[in-house]
Amino acid sequence: MNDAHRENRRLWNRWSDAFQARWNADTATDAPPVPSPFDLDADGPDPERLVPAMGDAAVVELGCGGGQGAVGTALAGADRVVVVDLSREQLRHARRLRDHYGADATFLHGDVAALPLAADAFDVAFSEWAYQHVADLDAALREARRALRDGATFLLSVPHPFGELIDGETGELDGRYHDDPRRRIAIDDAYDAEMVVFDRSVGELHRALSDAGFAVDAVVEPDPIEHSPNVDCGPAAAVPRDLRLWATAA
Repeated sequence: MNDAHRENRRLWNRWSDAFQARWNADTATDAPPVPSPFDLDADGPDPERLVPAMGDAAVVELGCGGGQGAVGTALAGADRVVVVDLSREQLRHARRLRDHYGADATFLHGDVAALPLAADAFDVAFSEWAYQHVADLDAALREARRALRDGATFLLSVPHPFGELIDGETGELDGRYHDDPRRRIAIDDAYDAEMVVFDRSVGELHRALSDAGFAVDAVVEPDPIEHSPNVDCGPAAAVPRDLRLWATAA
């Protein structure tokens, strides 16, 4: 594990309670909603042909946060759901959410660049806004491919690298698209440390997936006005905020 991973793990463990409280702040019920990225929503951004059926599928989530996507996927009918995350505190929240909903999912502490999983064990993998924290992208994607069976589906979602260049209030560019992808971000004024993230270009993500043994089927850039509930029609809506790459284990 490299220094950036260690520092991010430490910060996520410290920040987990505050982050999940912020996530749940607008929730009217006792627990937050648990949307699965594989819900067949006619208004969703992903082409229906790419979304795998959950029945009989063994699914792994790589980096789970509070577990909302994993729990939603288990409730959507996946045969088996396994999750790996770097932060024990995030996993604590995820297990609590699983127990609240009575979902069947297994949460493991581990590094996505060295997965505690058997080879050829899963039909579907997904990761939503986690790989921007991963320093060794190639190692992480090789591990994802190792854990998947031939023909398996992988959905990789990260903050859109161009969207990360735009100041959400002023609309001004804050950097160059082809700068060094590594940068530090302040997660909260209450913390005296910064988190390390990597804003990799679309081309670099595509290259890394291909090199790891995936065939990229689609690159989806959802319109933030239609698919980002926290984005109004200001400068933040001018560019995509989410980048979703659908791939098949070749």
